Amino acid sequence: MFKTMRSVMRFRKFESDPVARRLARCGSVDDLRALAERRLPRGVFGYIDGAAEDERTQGRNCRAYHELEFRPRVLRDVTAVDPSTTLLGRPIKMPLVLAPTGFSRIAHSEGELAVARAAARAGITYSLSTLGTRSIEEVAAVNDGAKWFQVYVWKDRGLVKELIERARDAGFEALLLTVDVPVLGRRERDVRFGFTLPPQLGLDTIFDGIRKPGWTWDFLRSDPIVFSSAISRDATGKAGGGQGVDAMGLAEYVNKQFDPCLTWKDIDWLRSVWDGPIVVKGIQTVEDAVLSAEAGVEGIVLSNHGGRQLDDAPPTLELVAPVADAVGDRLDVMCDGGVRRGSDIAKAIALGAKACLAGRAYFYALGAGGEQGVDLVLKWFDEGFRRSMALLGARTVSELTPDMVRWRK
Repeated sequence: MFKTMRSVMRFRKFESDPVARRLARCGSVDDLRALAERRLPRGVFGYIDGAAEDERTQGRNCRAYHELEFRPRVLRDVTAVDPSTTLLGRPIKMPLVLAPTGFSRIAHSEGELAVARAAARAGITYSLSTLGTRSIEEVAAVNDGAKWFQVYVWKDRGLVKELIERARDAGFEALLLTVDVPVLGRRERDVRFGFTLPPQLGLDTIFDGIRKPGWTWDFLRSDPIVFSSAISRDATGKAGGGQGVDAMGLAEYVNKQFDPCLTWKDIDWLRSVWDGPIVVKGIQTVEDAVLSAEAGVEGIVLSNHGGRQLDDAPPTLELVAPVADAVGDRLDVMCDGGVRRGSDIAKAIALGAKACLAGRAYFYALGAGGEQGVDLVLKWFDEGFRRSMALLGARTVSELTPDMVRWRK
């Protein structure tokens, strides 16, 4: 009987690393999301997971990928599948960019450094947020691959110019100009959970921290959070001693800095202080995509800020084909919002996108398992995209064509 059991069974090797054990039970981004929800205080998880008002746009971003189905071609030799392509004139290993996410250290103490290291190992372009909790120079020290710097054109143009100069000196290759935040959206989940940036302590937050001891211990052992966007300024924007601005000072300062007067003319100002590619992030209509091309930018990201700004903005995947038809020959069209699998990337490429950006997917992974979690989700994206290409009968990215997808509705 023992021989019979041995012929059909084998014991798993014991994994001594508790993080690896946790991650071994995950098979998808949804699993990482559930694990992050169990490990993070509810206010922290709500900040990562939540969106504006009723969160309809966030949901529609994801559902759009479910409503687009494949039309696979068979009997094609897919022995050698090549997921590489070019973006902004640079060869890349696959059409994926890690989107900028602010305040990453609320998920894990390593924050942007963990994500940047994982991106470098995977050969995937990483973009650092202006509201990053690790400095431009710190990120550059751990990532020698392709890097973009996300920037807001704030009221304090001197500060913006300083940030751009630092990004250039640190080897960042492109500016990612976010244009959909003239004012901050209202994120009602944060209101319900009483979550603010920085978090304000009360009995509920203390109790929540006790219930999540892993996160709390990691948070308490880490250095105080400072922000690269104000590392040489104090909270009033005046020249400072280079010590950085703490979370309390930055929160008040940043909320005053979003500029509702930003116009297309400000791209000309950006050109005067930056000589590399400019990508405009936050395009939500064909008309603004055309204006972007006329402004001479090298790329656009079809984005509604992950549904975090204007609820009932259009799901970005539905914009890809009409925008690509209008301006795809003049600039690189990218999209974000709802990207959870390698197959989602294949769908966007088939519609005409040059690449996708993903943010929440790796943010969940960071909260679930730190840097190991980010490594895992990037591995899934790579494997999933390659597998989708093979099952569709596409040997190269250029063979992912519109005839391989159709809308169910």
